[in-house]
Amino acid sequence: MRNQIFLVKTAVLLFMVGSVQSLNGQALHQLPIKTVQNLHAFFKWSAQKKPIISGHRGGIVKGFPENSIATFENTLRYTPAFYEIDPRLTEDSVIVLMHDETLDRTTTGHGKVGDYTWAELKTLRLKDGQGNVTDHRIPTLTEAIDWARGKTVLNLDKKDVPFSMITAIIRQHKADAFVMLTVHTAEQALYYYKDNKDRMFSAFVKTPQAMADYEKAGIPWGQMIAYIGPDIKPENQEMYRLLHAKGVMCMISAAPTYDKLGSSNERAAAYRAIIKDGASVLESDLPIDVAEALRSSTSTKQ
Repeated sequence: MRNQIFLVKTAVLLFMVGSVQSLNGQALHQLPIKTVQNLHAFFKWSAQKKPIISGHRGGIVKGFPENSIATFENTLRYTPAFYEIDPRLTEDSVIVLMHDETLDRTTTGHGKVGDYTWAELKTLRLKDGQGNVTDHRIPTLTEAIDWARGKTVLNLDKKDVPFSMITAIIRQHKADAFVMLTVHTAEQALYYYKDNKDRMFSAFVKTPQAMADYEKAGIPWGQMIAYIGPDIKPENQEMYRLLHAKGVMCMISAAPTYDKLGSSNERAAAYRAIIKDGASVLESDLPIDVAEALRSSTSTKQ
């Protein structure tokens, strides 16, 4: 019976998560999302749903820089995932992907992103997490959107790009089915929601009061996941209970906390504990490691 259940689960997973080819012909995992309705349904909480992995800035692996298409592709070789990425403006108002306000940590350049034109930024090369210079360059948001279509979902963090420019580029590329927006407040969500009633959000909802704010603003619960923080803590249990009752998946980000544990075994145990505690979306700098930890946990239960 257990083997039959395992085979059924495997068949369902293969049906839901297909594969596409990368730029170099390698198979990539693919999220089953073609429409905004697919997007909303994919992120709707249920007790039976498998955990979803979010690659923070795409992930951190030697040789693969954060916020790069090469990194996005590399992660999808190992696991289905969606990506939290960081849009920033150049001096000539091109939206590029860069977490920091400055170039020094992640590129061969120096100074502020906004002090350079796109033509100037194209001459730079990206560094990986260990500071090694790679052959990869800074991508534009347009390039990331074009690449992501049919493969994954992009979650745009809030940086220095005006909201009006974000809505314009999503509309221009007809990308509402696979681009979602990080919002820190109900007011921010309302701006985007008024622009398009189909918008999907990764919303900061850490307290019952924050829930009340989103409720008052009229943001549909079926169009968000809730970021509730970076830690396992007793207060999370109330948020899981309240948000699950609304069908909302809850996200913990291990990037500032458990990703920094000293050994791979410690990190794997922490990732499994996050899911066991009640989270259904796990954001990490190490999405490939998260996938392996969760697979190992599932295999142990069979």
